[in-house]
Amino acid sequence: MNVGHTPLLDETDRRLLEELQSDSKRSLKEIGAAVGLSAPSVMERVRKLESAGVIKGYQALLDARAVGLDVSAFIGVSITNPGHLGDFERQIDAIPQVMECHHVTGGHTVLLKVKTRNTTDLEQLISRVRSMDGVVSTETMVVLSTHTERAQIALPASEPDGAKPKKRTRRQAS
Repeated sequence: MNVGHTPLLDETDRRLLEELQSDSKRSLKEIGAAVGLSAPSVMERVRKLESAGVIKGYQALLDARAVGLDVSAFIGVSITNPGHLGDFERQIDAIPQVMECHHVTGGHTVLLKVKTRNTTDLEQLISRVRSMDGVVSTETMVVLSTHTERAQIALPASEPDGAKPKKRTRRQAS
């Protein structure tokens, strides 16, 4: 594993990450049995993956509606000047109802995913966002129902035998 910006993951690392994403509360022995490693080997690999920044933390996944957050929405935000983006993002970080903030291409500068108790709270949140410096407009899409929402990342397939992708020659490219 390379501890740079793009760690090289072998097949065992990928299987270990899939197991941890599936249920990180299982014992190291159980996870090890699933990936063919001893508990100490699992712990060593997990520590390396944490140090490399591949594993960022461990969290419980909650059902938003079960805890009283009945409204999910996406808010597209248009910002006048790229110079305002940093301040905007800092202000957004302080709003717990904002689940995600993405700098995007297209008709908006930023796309927010939010969860609120009700539409009154959503309206107040939209007003708060609209009042931030540099915000020209917002467009809100309220979620009626959700078919798929994942927290797990689908890991890309590894190269066979850890091989690096081959460079194409001019003849192969034609």
